[in-house]
Amino acid sequence: MLFKLFVLVLLFSVISSLAVGLFYLVRDKGSTERTVRALTMRIAISVALFALLMITFFIMNWVMPHFT
Repeated sequence: MLFKLFVLVLLFSVISSLAVGLFYLVRDKGSTERTVRALTMRIAISVALFALLMITFFIMNWVMPHFT
């Protein structure tokens, strides 16, 4: 249950970082680098989440697929 909550927090942080990037894009009109920093953070969190899920699937066997 704790792992699911952690994944949900990471997904929420990806979405919020995307929203912050959009906000800075509209507000600053490309004059600062805050948009680039926000979107770089989103990419870093997304890659970390993907790596975490792959590690828990292949190495730790915490995540199991449900094939029907």
